[in-house]
Amino acid sequence: MAGKKEFLIKINLDFCKACGLCYSYCPTKAIGPDHEFRASVKDVAKCIGCLQCENYCPDFAIEIEEKK
Repeated sequence: MAGKKEFLIKINLDFCKACGLCYSYCPTKAIGPDHEFRASVKDVAKCIGCLQCENYCPDFAIEIEEKK
């Protein structure tokens, strides 16, 4: 039986402009705003790898990778 897939959430804060699109579209709230409203990993275990945050980020600041 295969286990639950796990993902890495990489956020490049040098690119993040704090628009909030990434955490607005995250269905599990694995990411959310930090104290400056930039993207922040809140609970990586909640990430389902849907890529909504990565796809909606206009600044290419987020990358999701499946753990091997």
